[in-house]
Amino acid sequence: MYDILLAIMLGLSIFIIIIIAMQPTKTQSASNAFMGGASQLFGKQKARGFEAVLIKTTIVSLILFFVLALILSQLF
Repeated sequence: MYDILLAIMLGLSIFIIIIIAMQPTKTQSASNAFMGGASQLFGKQKARGFEAVLIKTTIVSLILFFVLALILSQLF
């Protein structure tokens, strides 16, 4: 049981790395570093399409990762 959960956790961690690497960056120019991103403060919109799917997938994957970590810590 422990080995199966550990293998699932390993696969899930690789999947999380890939999903996070696929997400687009939020900075659009070097001026945002100096202005603190104030230009995006009021113009923020909800994520749509592929970006929204990536965000939801990341959240679910990270929750599963932490639940598996807690389960594995109790088994070991």
